[in-house]
Amino acid sequence: MRGTELTVLRSLAHQYRSIASASTEIINLQSIMNLPKGTEHFLTDIHGEYEQFNHVLKNGSGSVRRKIEEEFGNTISNRDKKSLATLVYYPEEKLEIVRHEEENLEDWYKITLHRLVQLIKRVSSKYTRSKVRKALPKDFAYVIEELITEKAEIQDKEAYYNEIIHTIIRIDRAPQFIVALCNLIQTLVIDHLHIVGDIYDRGPSPHLIMDKLCDYHSVDIQWGNHDISWMGAACGQMACICNVIRIAASYGCLSTIEDGYGINLLPLATFALETYGNDPCDVFSIKYNTDYNTKDLTLDQKMHKAIAIMQFKLEGQTILRNPEFEMEDRRLLHKIDFEKGTVVVEGKEYPMLDMSFPTINKENPYELSEGESLVMRRLQQAFMRCEKLQKHVRFLYAKGGMYKVYNGNLLYHGCVPVEEDGSFAKVKIFEEEYSGRGLYDILEYYARKGYYSKDPVERRRGQDILWYIWNGPGSPVYGKNKMTTFERYFIAEKETHEECKNSYYKLYEDVDFVNGILREFDLNEETAHIVNGHVPVEQIHGESPIKCGGKLLVIDGGFSKAYQKKTGIAGYTLVCNSWGMRLAAHEPFESTEAAILKETDIVSDSIIVENFKKRMMVSDTDVGKELGDMVKYLEELLEAYREGKLIESL
Repeated sequence: MRGTELTVLRSLAHQYRSIASASTEIINLQSIMNLPKGTEHFLTDIHGEYEQFNHVLKNGSGSVRRKIEEEFGNTISNRDKKSLATLVYYPEEKLEIVRHEEENLEDWYKITLHRLVQLIKRVSSKYTRSKVRKALPKDFAYVIEELITEKAEIQDKEAYYNEIIHTIIRIDRAPQFIVALCNLIQTLVIDHLHIVGDIYDRGPSPHLIMDKLCDYHSVDIQWGNHDISWMGAACGQMACICNVIRIAASYGCLSTIEDGYGINLLPLATFALETYGNDPCDVFSIKYNTDYNTKDLTLDQKMHKAIAIMQFKLEGQTILRNPEFEMEDRRLLHKIDFEKGTVVVEGKEYPMLDMSFPTINKENPYELSEGESLVMRRLQQAFMRCEKLQKHVRFLYAKGGMYKVYNGNLLYHGCVPVEEDGSFAKVKIFEEEYSGRGLYDILEYYARKGYYSKDPVERRRGQDILWYIWNGPGSPVYGKNKMTTFERYFIAEKETHEECKNSYYKLYEDVDFVNGILREFDLNEETAHIVNGHVPVEQIHGESPIKCGGKLLVIDGGFSKAYQKKTGIAGYTLVCNSWGMRLAAHEPFESTEAAILKETDIVSDSIIVENFKKRMMVSDTDVGKELGDMVKYLEELLEAYREGKLIESL
């Protein structure tokens, strides 16, 4: 045995101090590897739609209802199954209704508790007792463990278990116990959650989604370009700060920033009123929903314009100090002819829809005015000092990345940038060119520097890279040649609004092309899948989320209400359990209140993507490989003890 191996075993011996303890752990790990793999749940492009996200999370994209069907079959009515599912999703709210409507509450409690215990036995059957124990709520852990390990055939204990339930009801703890059981079912039905990008923007409540994710038992996140923009804002990158405020203003969601994060927008509001008080700001319309308070419309339009002009200036500065971004065509302020009221875009002159620019210096159009500089400094401080935002962004960094390889599948938000012939596009990042997986890795490297680096030069570079990832032509999570924000505001001609998608989106039905991406990320092209979002799948026009015969899955189907008319549905989610993979297509979500009162669920269609040839076990997963390595080391430790190379500590 080599010295390094002996050093590793000595370290392991501190935890497993005897033949007996090492043997027990080998048996335990070997047993775990032969359990079915846990269920993975994939969501993407949530865009601030908290109520729908929360419901889909609670129902596991239909996983809870399937477990109810498996457990109860025809033994209870469909009405009772719907009622039980709603109770699992919203236990506190459902209990409140039951307390007012049920004539014999004690009988309802008794029946419901027995059903919930049965359901927990079903959903916990593929986990070790140790894993289930860790998930148990502290207040009821002992009682729940006793109930779910019940052996009905043991006559002597049947009265014991019935008495537990009877006592829970008698001492008026049934409501709290039911809530604990329902939350446990939600936890156990999904083993791991994947968020494939774009938590932020458009919808009103990304902060609530982040709160939920921070408390979730097992999650990873692949950054979307909208998430990246907020990460840049939290770092203090001024163009990103402008961008998140501008988008919030344009969707009538400034309350996300003001109320959700407690960031003071009064300096911006005051500046906007002073600067654009007599300007109708018609170009800067607000896309609002029924929750929007229209009394704020005039002010919000002025704030919208004020922050947009600052954004165009600050983006121009960012491009100027980073010529390697090759985004000079996005600097358009100096191409405005203030006398003629036109702007030149790609060599062609277009009339401008708005020419009221009191803060633009014609000689130096990208320079912030004194008032704008003051507003931006205050906004920068507010974003960087916002405790809640910083907590959420640290979570995005801790649990997230540009891509994820997980259980033999590849997850990323947008695309792998390629040329028209399918070869990986070379993108210059500062002094060197990168492509394929290397491009993802270098962008993530600098994205982390933008938040964590103590070197001011590297930190500034990283922050500018965050802005580039948001909208740069070589960004994998953006995936288009340019972002035509300026043109969409100021030019009527639609030809200037076009944003060309990367060739990836023309080629992703080609097997050789997709296999090439899988090889780039060291994945098995026979069994691996790519899961990505970003570009909404227009089911309404017959488009399928399943590409390349199931090798690639685009699961953005319109979680955001802004896209639901375009897609025809309210989002796709993907579920991968031990038997296979299936897509759920969701109906638009009416409201949480309707889901509780009408007991409506929102899974409208389920599509089988793949049935595995054999049931996947823990041993087939990434965790299983780690456990297998651990077993190997423990067996070597066992041999070292038996051969006297290491001495047991008894």
